[in-house]
Amino acid sequence: MTSAENLASTTLVVRHRLILGLFLSCTLAASVSPIRAQQQGPLPPPTASGSSGSPGMGNSGTGPAVEKTVAHTESTITNEPPATPVDQIIQKFSQHESEFRKERDNYTYTQTFVMQTVDLDGYPDGEYRMTSDILFTPDGKRYEKVTYAPPPTLTRITMSQQDLNDLKNIQPFVLTTEDLPKYNVTYVGRQVVDELHAYVFDVAPKKIEKNERYFQGRVWVDEKDLQIVKSYGKAVPDIMKKNNENIFPHFETYRENITGPYWFPTYTHADDTLHFTSGGVRIRMTVKYANYKRFGSSHKIGTPVEVKE
Repeated sequence: MTSAENLASTTLVVRHRLILGLFLSCTLAASVSPIRAQQQGPLPPPTASGSSGSPGMGNSGTGPAVEKTVAHTESTITNEPPATPVDQIIQKFSQHESEFRKERDNYTYTQTFVMQTVDLDGYPDGEYRMTSDILFTPDGKRYEKVTYAPPPTLTRITMSQQDLNDLKNIQPFVLTTEDLPKYNVTYVGRQVVDELHAYVFDVAPKKIEKNERYFQGRVWVDEKDLQIVKSYGKAVPDIMKKNNENIFPHFETYRENITGPYWFPTYTHADDTLHFTSGGVRIRMTVKYANYKRFGSSHKIGTPVEVKE
């Protein structure tokens, strides 16, 4: 996200109302300073608010943001080494992630995205909301159909193309065999999350290439299915240019076992303060993925046929 103030050229009036004329060029912001955004090491573990539950978002303009929390239970992370060598675990789970990515590409689903700015009293003072269906054309090509997108009311930040790309590629983070060479993956330990026994790894890009986007943070890998079941981190790098600060929030994504050994992202949440040079802006963001339905097959040639479940 970018600060609306950084996009203004002259007056405060233009600066604070810029978003009203920029519905299609909005930019999300994040809660880290420019120095922290460039770090290559692991991010700190989730804060209490980030790991204690999955809050929902209230309606803007009707009072303080209402949070509906789904409790998540987590044990203390232990440094107990796994029975299988760590390198083998990383190779196996990245292979399973590659298989999962291909499988998810055969599914339709509904995606609901809500982003709010929150004032000092805890009241939403601006909102961007979009619901869309991920579908297939008759010849098997995937596309996104926006089904609900009221006019945004954001005035303090805007959303960019990077935000929309991150919504698709970074927040439902998948660490495939193909992407593995781009990252340093460090074993942290073992933890029980919602009764799931998981390996915990820190993930950070080895090198930031120009115009490329990366995930930096922590992932939890189910010991049985060897797939990511939870991730916490942010999209990097933050983009700092003259009169344009594009900063991205920390988020937490949970997956659920939808079919077979595959764990699909179902919920992403962020509650962060984005530190622009003009001042901090607190945001809340929620992404929900629902109604997964398999359509076609990764091995099918020709027109896909819906598989009745």
